[in-house]
Amino acid sequence: MLEERNKMRRFLIHIVLLTGGFLSAQPALQHYGNMQLHDGAQMGLYTDLVNQAPFDQNLGLFGFYGTLPLQVSGDFSPRFFDVEIANDAGVDLEIPIDVANNLNFISGDFRTDRALSDIYVSLLQDAFTVGESNLSKVDGHVQAIQQQEVIFPVGDASQLRPLTYQPTSVVPVTKCAYFRDDPTNSPFIAFLDPDLRPRTIEEIGRTEFWRLEGAVSGTVTLTWNAQSNLGAIADDVSQIVIMGWNKSAGRWLPLSNAQASGDLTAGFVISDVFTPDDYVVLTFGSLSEAEEVFKLDNFYISPNGDGINDFLRIDELLNSPNNELRIYDRRGLLVFSQDNYTDQFNGFSNVDGMVINRGAGLPEGVYFYVVRLLDLDTEYQGFLYLQR
Repeated sequence: MLEERNKMRRFLIHIVLLTGGFLSAQPALQHYGNMQLHDGAQMGLYTDLVNQAPFDQNLGLFGFYGTLPLQVSGDFSPRFFDVEIANDAGVDLEIPIDVANNLNFISGDFRTDRALSDIYVSLLQDAFTVGESNLSKVDGHVQAIQQQEVIFPVGDASQLRPLTYQPTSVVPVTKCAYFRDDPTNSPFIAFLDPDLRPRTIEEIGRTEFWRLEGAVSGTVTLTWNAQSNLGAIADDVSQIVIMGWNKSAGRWLPLSNAQASGDLTAGFVISDVFTPDDYVVLTFGSLSEAEEVFKLDNFYISPNGDGINDFLRIDELLNSPNNELRIYDRRGLLVFSQDNYTDQFNGFSNVDGMVINRGAGLPEGVYFYVVRLLDLDTEYQGFLYLQR
């Protein structure tokens, strides 16, 4: 009986909103208090939301739907539990919104003004995101509260350009936005002279950059794609490094020594440990001289139990039982880690933290691997394709 009442309550909420959107003369749902979503409730919004009172004791699901662009405004920032967006025209935010649990990207972007960093989508302590893609993300600022690891689902109007931040301890608050623009002309400092860089750095990328705020030291992973145009600054992927404009030094400094993985059209690089608040912006740069990188063949695995290519086998490891294997997805997220590897990887992650639904196995697609042969003081890298 309770389940039937819950179903009816969810149905009525949708009917009320649809009726208000189509029959009322008001152009928006205006909240002046006394509205709350209880556990199991679902609210579907097809019109603008003007939030003029606290709306922060919510459970259940709040969805942004329809085919016309929506807007969230008002004097109070709403706090939702579960949120999803399925609106190709997107949602414009004039105030921040908080997400306490799950932010599900289906279609359409949340958009914020990049000139106003105090307007953002905020992921609270236990919040996580699923489904972000070129078609659905945050085109603007994302904030995270009390989190140990964050993959910021940021990008611009056309593509997802995430940044992964792994602080050394829980970070109280961190914020990120992506800019498809020349980092030397960022809106944060008048001119970040590209010539103010160490002699070991050949070029500073001029296509894109990220703004990351955070007071806790940690590492950052940046990915690139064909639109990043890294071929304009490097001849080989081993030249690619992360660069940051250091506030105190007043110059560009390299933030990564580890070799980049991938090729000049797709790949990622992980920074050394640094404190984001010490830097204005982050982007790519290139070393004056390429580091020597050894590459193995690309691998194909299909863990379907037929006895063929069910496990990743790397013959070169026979010459170095003392080794380290690391496998990353295309966002640069570590999904598998094994010391003294033989043939353990069969498409499942063994890393806690950022992998959603780990028991279902990793999704089909391209992954990067880095293997260190400690006995031979050699490192190899390459691609593997996982087919389900």
